[in-house]
Amino acid sequence: MPALVLLGAQWGDEGKGKATDLLGGSVDYVVRYQGGNNAGHTVVVGDQKYALHLLPSGILSPGCVPVIGNGVVVDPAVLLSELSGLNERGIDTSKLLLSGNAHLITPYHTTMDKVTERFLGSRKIGTTGRGIGPAYADKINRVGIRVQDLYDESILTQKVEAALDFKNQLLAKLYNRRAIEAGRIVEELLGYADRLKPFVSDTTLVLNRAVDEGKVVLFEGGQGTLLDIDHGTYPFVTSSNATAGGACTGAGVGPTKIDRVIGILKAYTTRVGSGPFPTELFDDDGEALRRIGGERGVTTGRDRRCGWFDAVIARYATRVNGLTDFFLTKLDVLTGWERVPVCVAYEIDGKRVEELPYSQTDFHHAKPVYEFLPGWSEDITKAKTFADLPKNAQGYVKALEEMSGAPISAIGVGPGRTETIEINSFL
Repeated sequence: MPALVLLGAQWGDEGKGKATDLLGGSVDYVVRYQGGNNAGHTVVVGDQKYALHLLPSGILSPGCVPVIGNGVVVDPAVLLSELSGLNERGIDTSKLLLSGNAHLITPYHTTMDKVTERFLGSRKIGTTGRGIGPAYADKINRVGIRVQDLYDESILTQKVEAALDFKNQLLAKLYNRRAIEAGRIVEELLGYADRLKPFVSDTTLVLNRAVDEGKVVLFEGGQGTLLDIDHGTYPFVTSSNATAGGACTGAGVGPTKIDRVIGILKAYTTRVGSGPFPTELFDDDGEALRRIGGERGVTTGRDRRCGWFDAVIARYATRVNGLTDFFLTKLDVLTGWERVPVCVAYEIDGKRVEELPYSQTDFHHAKPVYEFLPGWSEDITKAKTFADLPKNAQGYVKALEEMSGAPISAIGVGPGRTETIEINSFL
């Protein structure tokens, strides 16, 4: 049985939650391997809608074990609040496993995130202000706080004091803010220890044993490929590896154990936050995509920037992730356009470029080169097979598949859990 990676092939918000949940009934473990509560998945189950930020989407599937891996940064207050909210709605969350090696987001991380963005002004990155970047920075600088530190007060105190030595200097002398008391932070963090303890586990050991026993393990990325810290549109990226390689380091499972890598693609393109976006629309079409697609960030509440499908980005995602399949979402949103533009290449300094430029400057100046595909007006939300789609919708899917470099194995034709056409099984 396979171990699969499921990740976003654009700038995030592609519908990973729906895809993960769709597989959840057949999956034994669903693992978040990077990011924090800056991610957001909307999952519709029947007439119920669930907005998940930190928890793996598989937590909504009975019999599936949700796992938060070592590569995730965890705000304990957010995690406990999400668990409480699901429990109040009758969802069993008792199977959750939390890596003892995952790093914690503390109140001083969110403070540093917000004051830094304000200080940068027009040069700001467009973070969510939730402390994600500063927590990862502390991890790399080896002054981070891990989940396991909650169970040794002496070590926790030493680490918090060490982390605040430098940060308090910055807050007071650069940002003109009051210093943060280490004792208050330690007290707050210790207050989470008992409530988190039932979930804390050696998740790397659990997951490797599961794969060796033939269990189905799904590794779920929190953000999209173009937000990866190494392979995204730097510096307008997240602070972790959202690409497929991040699943190995963020969950502690070797690359030889991964069987398939599935990329989630919207039938158009969206982005939240700052940074270049070649196909972005500023006209009525962009507003229509935003309105019909309900393009508002689950976590941030910000309107998403909208544009036409970018095949250059899709090819790049196929390459850097080693994608074996695509899950195409929100095809229904494009119903009603007489013709649908698709970006097949860029024009940079008068030259046609068909691969994503590695230069930040070139990408910033890239202009989309469009091909126009015939649209459709028929309602596709009731389609159960590929043959049920209008011919022009079929043609659109086939064209995107050819341009993107990997087979499209499933198509989302509506927001509901069952509104999906499965062409090839992922399992």
